[in-house]
Amino acid sequence: MTRSTVRSAALYERARRTIAGGVSSDARRMPGVPLFVDHARGAELWDVDGNRYIDYVLGQGPNLLGHAAPVVQQAVQAQVARGVTYSAQHELEAEAAELITEMVPCAELVRFNSVGSEAVHAALRLARGHTGRSKVVKFEGDYHGWLDPVLYSVHPDLTAAGNPEQLRAVPGTIGQTPHSSDELIVLPHNDLDAVRAAFAAHGHDIAAVIVEPFLCNTGAIMPVPGFLEGLRALTRERGSLLIFDEIISGFRVAPGGAQELLGVTPDLATFGKAMAGGMQVSALAGSRVVMDSITDGTVAHAGTFNSHPVAMAAAVAVLRTLHEQREEIYPPMMRRGEQLMASLRSCAQDAGVPMLVEGTGAVFQTYLTEATAVRDYRDFAATDRAAMGRLHQRLLDRGVSIVPRGLWFLSTEHTEAHLAETIEAVEASLRQLDDAGTSR
Repeated sequence: MTRSTVRSAALYERARRTIAGGVSSDARRMPGVPLFVDHARGAELWDVDGNRYIDYVLGQGPNLLGHAAPVVQQAVQAQVARGVTYSAQHELEAEAAELITEMVPCAELVRFNSVGSEAVHAALRLARGHTGRSKVVKFEGDYHGWLDPVLYSVHPDLTAAGNPEQLRAVPGTIGQTPHSSDELIVLPHNDLDAVRAAFAAHGHDIAAVIVEPFLCNTGAIMPVPGFLEGLRALTRERGSLLIFDEIISGFRVAPGGAQELLGVTPDLATFGKAMAGGMQVSALAGSRVVMDSITDGTVAHAGTFNSHPVAMAAAVAVLRTLHEQREEIYPPMMRRGEQLMASLRSCAQDAGVPMLVEGTGAVFQTYLTEATAVRDYRDFAATDRAAMGRLHQRLLDRGVSIVPRGLWFLSTEHTEAHLAETIEAVEASLRQLDDAGTSR
């Protein structure tokens, strides 16, 4: 089964004449012609060639309430009529901050940015400024934005990365500032012993440990029992800060994010994506004692578009909806996601294709592997990622759009009918994948 891509191909050629690589983010590169969307609504989108897709990408996670959610449309339209940007304070940012402090366990004070990379950069600067220390622990496979100081060892070549006992920080691209990793300690994800060893060697210099509490940029990896609790105890004992990067998990896996779901409260956390229904806004939230280093001007934090009125209008609308209707939103969405996960496992078993499905009903990962669990980047790298890429393409041809590496996002707008149609497409795609010689 092949989609029509005639107009998409023409637009791609047009874009390549004036846009480097023909796309505006490397995350949108894909084999052949990239997806050119015409419009989207609810759990569906349509490309410029008229092909319809059930969408499990949801803008890489933001559209928890579905595409073009009426509550977001109304809020944005009303604010645009009142002004787009002011370079001044306004009531909406206070409302958004109040909602975050009510919903998120660690949030006593908040600052806003436009994108996740900015919020993470602010968190790291604040951690260093507050503690007077320089080093930061990050984990292999965790992604904290594309800025130089943290774009290391996300999906590194394992030959360059070294063995798990002595990892090397591998830059994500050429052109990064020389020595920008000098104050970075890279450790295996889900390995508390490695963190203990790092504190034994460098504890007096470690400003913070930053982690995706629910690792969504490398599969959908839950923390092993005791990992996050151990990080909390170690950082508190050694005078360092614990930072949760919840750009993806925040407001998606629970109203208060992964920290609510998993019961561990960090000192600082960053949020984005699901908090504003697709509008570009991110937030840094944390304890008052730490955030006061911004309050008193000791640590600088600025930005022309911080607390952008239109983005804040969307954030207030979404956060209020998630907060006030949490019981009507999260349990049904989780159940549908878990139902889809179970059906995918059954489909793969029937097709004789080794597939592991892990995560939560709100966001989960399909891996093509014989393994029974994926705990870290090394496990992820051992899965058949090439076959996963082929499965992505075959699902796309059958009208199902997922994140190419195998990540699936759910929205409140995915229905039983969408799930049934999805499973039909998965069954056909897995049969074709098997015929093509998927590794067993």
